[in-house]
Amino acid sequence: MLLHILNRSPAASRVYQQALAAMGPEDRLLLIEDGVQGALPQLVRYFDGLQGRLFALREDLAARGLEGRCEASVQVVDVDGFVDLTEEAERTVSWY
Repeated sequence: MLLHILNRSPAASRVYQQALAAMGPEDRLLLIEDGVQGALPQLVRYFDGLQGRLFALREDLAARGLEGRCEASVQVVDVDGFVDLTEEAERTVSWY
């Protein structure tokens, strides 16, 4: 399992398409920085098919005033959860 880390909003960049194309069936996607906007109900559709494998970083949600506004299917993790995800993964791939 790979952990893909995306820092761009799907509303502002198409790099999410490259990340999705590179993902395997067991891979996970963590949204960080501006990427957490993809966890909002109006943008989460870009990540259809990732149920149970889509995560957003709580600290970045809070920094953007978005905490508590995520789609219910998105798993919100804190920095410790980020560390856990990286430890569980064979390797990480960052998408910028």
